[in-house]
Amino acid sequence: MSGCGCNIEIQDREQRRVLILLLAINGVMFLAEFGLGILSESTALIADSLDMLADAGVYGIGLYAVGRAAGHKIRAASLSGLFQILLGLGVLVDILRRAILGSEPESWMMMAVGAVALVANIACLALIARHREGEVHMRASWIFSKNDVIANLGIILGGVLVHLLDSRYPDIVIGLAIVLLVIHGGIHILREARQEARTQD
Repeated sequence: MSGCGCNIEIQDREQRRVLILLLAINGVMFLAEFGLGILSESTALIADSLDMLADAGVYGIGLYAVGRAAGHKIRAASLSGLFQILLGLGVLVDILRRAILGSEPESWMMMAVGAVALVANIACLALIARHREGEVHMRASWIFSKNDVIANLGIILGGVLVHLLDSRYPDIVIGLAIVLLVIHGGIHILREARQEARTQD
């Protein structure tokens, strides 16, 4: 039956299912990575765990936007981008504090947790891949998932360098790089949301 809206309902249902899975994965990984980040005194792990929390917030906002009007989806994407930027700035303060006061990151813990987080984020990337060219709130989810994979590779590299160089500075540098990646992703989403809003006018 033409014009029944069945295809839209199926698409909305699929988006909702994907976002619920992404929200669950990132929520669990935030709790695990944050606790282990504190235990291992790793700025990179703490930064990545808070990125996981930001992503969980993004997926929750995206979940709210599913099935709603285009204006809601644009506002959801904008809120997601702003949330990422603010959280990134908060983590930056913690990294600067640790750089000044000192820390002793555990390299093996960094590599192990980074590897587990990498597997989780590759799973997230696979889930969201088919929606990467979709509506703005789903494109936001794709960008954040892609950035997470890059960040996890950085954490593993940082753990290797901490071990080889017997220095805490690779951990600080990787943590800083993750924060900049998070902030850049947030800015990118805000730009996309503005462009989408202009096309709606």
